[in-house]
Amino acid sequence: MRVLRSFAFVDLSGFTAFTDLHGDELSGGVLADFRAAVRDVSSRRGVRVAKWLGDGAMFVAVEPNPLVAAVLEMEEKVDATSPLCLRAGMTEGRVLLFEGDDYIGSHVNLAARLCDLAPPNQVLATPELQSALPAWASAEPFGPVIVRGFGRPVPVVRLSRREHGGGVVDPVCRMELPVDGVVVRRVGADGASVPFCSDSCADAWDEANRGLAAAP
Repeated sequence: MRVLRSFAFVDLSGFTAFTDLHGDELSGGVLADFRAAVRDVSSRRGVRVAKWLGDGAMFVAVEPNPLVAAVLEMEEKVDATSPLCLRAGMTEGRVLLFEGDDYIGSHVNLAARLCDLAPPNQVLATPELQSALPAWASAEPFGPVIVRGFGRPVPVVRLSRREHGGGVVDPVCRMELPVDGVVVRRVGADGASVPFCSDSCADAWDEANRGLAAAP
């Protein structure tokens, strides 16, 4: 059966060299922190980790919007907390759903290849994912690029967070947003407007504040 899905591959750029230089124990700690960040972001944004790949991961989503936001947030979190940088490749398209939980097709392969090609701290994607960008992100041309295993150059864009320039901070994910990049707002207990990067972060804030309100 063929299904429409969005795919992302991410990995820690330079992990092998870091392990050789610093040893297994320190590298294991870096990897544990990376996976904890991935679990936090993916669970809040409703994105499934399809499989762990050593120092990386593969993601699958039915809708591209939460996946794009999740990968960009992961890139920021890793950049802020890890000695290594994240890189990622993303695609969307119809693939073969195989044995109920695996995916086969050129879109999966291309996402993995784009991750391999991405420089540190960069997210490469096929152009159709530009329509899934949140208001706080932007895209710019990166290709066409030669991708191993593909007969023709592939159009590619680079996705990134917009410069915020004294913007506002989402209280859940802690991302700094440009003032015109706020996706949704809530009214805080003091009556002030609280900005969020997504419905998922606003929902998490609502849930936490309901719990505080219910506490004796």
